[in-house]
Amino acid sequence: MGARRKAREMAMQALFYMDERRDFSEEMFERFCANFAPKPDVRPYFLRLVQGVLRYKTDLDGWIERFSENWSLSRMSGVDRNLMRIAVFELVWCRDIPAKVSINEAVDIGKKFGTDESGAFINGIVDGIRTALERGEIQVSITAPEEPGAEMEA
Repeated sequence: MGARRKAREMAMQALFYMDERRDFSEEMFERFCANFAPKPDVRPYFLRLVQGVLRYKTDLDGWIERFSENWSLSRMSGVDRNLMRIAVFELVWCRDIPAKVSINEAVDIGKKFGTDESGAFINGIVDGIRTALERGEIQVSITAPEEPGAEMEA
């Protein structure tokens, strides 16, 4: 398994942990990292994903809800919700990653950690967002850092 796959899985677990506790604070993130420290090859991308999702969570959640028919975020499983946050963050702010890769990774990790329906559910919503981005139906006026900042250190 590659370093980026491990980083995505670990980012999903960290976000899931914070989500379940309804606490997306730096202290909660540090608590996760104290118990599950990322390996050096995984750490940079893990930090980029978690920091990016936390920074733009409101935007990400809005897009996910907009493209999920009859599903509020609170009705979605924590695994699905956080994998979609990661995938959509990658679609919008990680231009070095092809959209197909972001979607496939989210689907595969969803199948591993989620339910039998997770893969199709994640694919449908994230691909809808991808299509809307390509058509210019979603306007993004904010930029994300390419590398993790100093605000959250694991």
